[in-house]
Amino acid sequence: MASMRDIAKLAGVSVASVSRILNNDETFSINENTRKRVIEIANQLNYSKDKSFSSSREAGDKNTIAIITRHNSESERNDPYFMMIRNGIEKEAAKWRLKTVRVFSMRDQDKDLTQLAKYGAVIIIGEMTQEALQEISRYNQHIILVDNYSENDAYDCIQTDFARKTHQILDILKAKGHENIAFIGGVSSRVTITGEVVYDEQEIRAENYKNWMLMNKLEEYSHVFQGKWSPETGLAFGRKIAEMTPRPTAIIVASDPMAVGVYKALNEHGLKIPEDISVVSFDDIQMAQFMTPALSSVKMKAEEMGQMSVELAKNKLLGVRTMPVRVICKSELILRESIADKKDHEK
Repeated sequence: MASMRDIAKLAGVSVASVSRILNNDETFSINENTRKRVIEIANQLNYSKDKSFSSSREAGDKNTIAIITRHNSESERNDPYFMMIRNGIEKEAAKWRLKTVRVFSMRDQDKDLTQLAKYGAVIIIGEMTQEALQEISRYNQHIILVDNYSENDAYDCIQTDFARKTHQILDILKAKGHENIAFIGGVSSRVTITGEVVYDEQEIRAENYKNWMLMNKLEEYSHVFQGKWSPETGLAFGRKIAEMTPRPTAIIVASDPMAVGVYKALNEHGLKIPEDISVVSFDDIQMAQFMTPALSSVKMKAEEMGQMSVELAKNKLLGVRTMPVRVICKSELILRESIADKKDHEK
């Protein structure tokens, strides 16, 4: 149940101000827009001064945000990116005295969708099929998608700028003389309502790599290797690239854990980074700066993506916006020692 403190937090005023507004204190002088905002928020939260709100709210009220995660708690530890998004959601929600509950993982076979109707909004981290989203929207239309690249404009959606960042990396490598540039990444996947995983090679970084190579008339050097998102996959593909003739002079890797495997493969073949092959990756996990040489990587502030999703959910809770929005979050390319000019390779 909502309290005056909840209303004050959402309205950006003091609890005392909320109390005087809701009790129609005629001696209280305050901006009329602020007065209207407090009353609207109180109505949206079903506030009633006839009830006691000092007790804790039960999970399932309209001040609770339901979270559907890509991974379960155990597998999430192996993917810090998704874990940081969730942490951002939970921290930001707590700041606004909103409760969060992880209702289920996408891959759970048995999902109780009916419970979604109890919550104020649903944040989905990762990609589900269009059919799954439609099924979820039957029970709750306040849906916010995070790290989702569908073209469906029916829902609020938060995306990375990895498409543009892939082009930026390729532009930098080309400026350094590289043309034979390979790509290593994972396949895209979406989860059905029953928990099945549907795989698709049209992953956003891979597709933008192929488009850039085509636009720059470098199709003959276009080499795409896709598999599981794991160091073992990076190792296997890194070995293939090391044995290619002519061998690529640069590699773009779609995730840092895969880049760890690439590093090992190149080292096994006696190739030096960046003297023989430049390497750049995505994620910028903590160990990237401690690899030898330090790995150039794209840093996305995943926790802030989670925080942004709460801001969108809050608007849904308050009913201040009905128009779906798409937010593109800016990442940062951190250049370290793993990239060099191609001319250095030829000395």
